[in-house]
Amino acid sequence: MRQAASKHVDETGWSLAGQLCWLWLAATQGTACFKVCLGRGRDSLRQLLGQSIQGVLCSDRWSAYNLMAVMSRQICWAHLKRDFQKWVDYGPQTTAIGQAGLKAVQKLFASWESFQQRAMDRPGLQADLAPVMIDLYAALEAGRACPVKKAATFCGHLLDLYPALWTFTRQGGVEPTNNLAERLLRTAVIWRKISFGNHSEDGCRFAERILTTVQTLRLQNRPVLAYLTDALTAHRAGQPAPLLVG
Repeated sequence: MRQAASKHVDETGWSLAGQLCWLWLAATQGTACFKVCLGRGRDSLRQLLGQSIQGVLCSDRWSAYNLMAVMSRQICWAHLKRDFQKWVDYGPQTTAIGQAGLKAVQKLFASWESFQQRAMDRPGLQADLAPVMIDLYAALEAGRACPVKKAATFCGHLLDLYPALWTFTRQGGVEPTNNLAERLLRTAVIWRKISFGNHSEDGCRFAERILTTVQTLRLQNRPVLAYLTDALTAHRAGQPAPLLVG
């Protein structure tokens, strides 16, 4: 996971004996790695991915990810879509910002679908989205003067991250959304809501490892029960566990 050229990263609240902590996830198309950390900051991100983080991270705009250079990030457009809709709903002072963003979202996903279906190549994708990049940049620049302070701050923040909105157009293997990580976290979120997390450090280690195992096997379309059976059989025989990642 640490060596992967690109990876999806996300985090959600967790509990250790009633204390708030965080369950972190890094995922690729074939692997998932979970880790319970006491914090939600940069140190926890390093615990997950190492001191010198490699590759491109696809994530939301949480401040811990500012550890990465802008050119090594991909900001999730699914999150941005919700944000732009919020500014449309807020009122007339922020409507222009939201509408410009939603227009960009619509065109972006249409172009991305064509690219995935091989109706256009990467240079075609870049050419198709070049006007969108220019128009959205202009709208965000204008939005900096919005009288609604939160909206103006939002526009400034996106401009600071602007190259990270378009990494998927430049680099293969990078997607415009973080939906993969969000889908993989749902099982953990349901677990937390039902069982309220863990009561011990050992429980946290079990949660990390069983989530890593189950979600990785599912990504690889491998049977979970068969793998766990083989792993327990190998353990009792004093043999190495079967490989989770080939």
